[in-house]
Amino acid sequence: MQYRSKIPVAIERYLFDGLLIALLLILYAPLLIHWCDGWLNKNISLEHEYFSHGLIGLPFAAYIAWKHRQEWHQLPNTTHPLGIALLVLGGLFYLTGQSELVNLSFPILLTALCLWFKGIPGFRLQSFPLLLAFLATPTAAPYLISPYILPLQRFIAATAGFFLTHLGMDVTISGINLFVGGRIVEVAPHCAGLKMLFTNLYVGLMLVYWMDTWKSTKKTTLFFLGTIFISVSANIIRNALLTFFHGTSRDQAFRWLHDSWGGDVYAAGMLIMLVVLLNCLEQYYPMKDN
Repeated sequence: MQYRSKIPVAIERYLFDGLLIALLLILYAPLLIHWCDGWLNKNISLEHEYFSHGLIGLPFAAYIAWKHRQEWHQLPNTTHPLGIALLVLGGLFYLTGQSELVNLSFPILLTALCLWFKGIPGFRLQSFPLLLAFLATPTAAPYLISPYILPLQRFIAATAGFFLTHLGMDVTISGINLFVGGRIVEVAPHCAGLKMLFTNLYVGLMLVYWMDTWKSTKKTTLFFLGTIFISVSANIIRNALLTFFHGTSRDQAFRWLHDSWGGDVYAAGMLIMLVVLLNCLEQYYPMKDN
């Protein structure tokens, strides 16, 4: 009799889980499709393009969450009060219809469900996938940060101009502007590599998790410092090339690197450099160095 009495409970649980997943798909599938379409076709706002790393981050987060499914089912069913509060908050954000709040409701509801079903242990188990989902959610953060990266823009403009001057070009530097051959190239916030820096740090976060590098504080610190160095250095070179192309009327090459698939190739090269950097750290710093 005891065995039979458990069957309806199991059916009820799986039915509830299925209905919940279906509800989430109905609510957020159109939103996720909108994000992916905007990131792929670049028909989304410039600020939202900064989160295009979500194309690889969100599937990776889903994979990790799925990988934890056995541990998830082994956790006791317990509800944390914060889960209820976040469910209400996420629901209110979604109902506002305001794009930023609707976007934020996605990671908020995912966090709320973890706390609702498994409490703090469930949140801890899925904390990294939740972090990846949050960092891939388009927000106004790049717009808010942009005014504070003016020193970086000036540094990139000055360094790129310095290199071009020593290559024999007549370059005039004025703040974040480079003048060559009567033409001007502005090192705007997105041209200063803010988007690529976001992507590099995000992918770096995925790499240190995948390789278990996070267990070593020294390696993790060195890796992220190296990631920032690679990103800034690569964007100095990129802006120098753009200035050279624009100033010498090589407009096709300028468009290829600035607007076309040349920029994607350049970005892919930077990501490959991150893998090389991490492999070097794994080789020269054993895991015992924490």
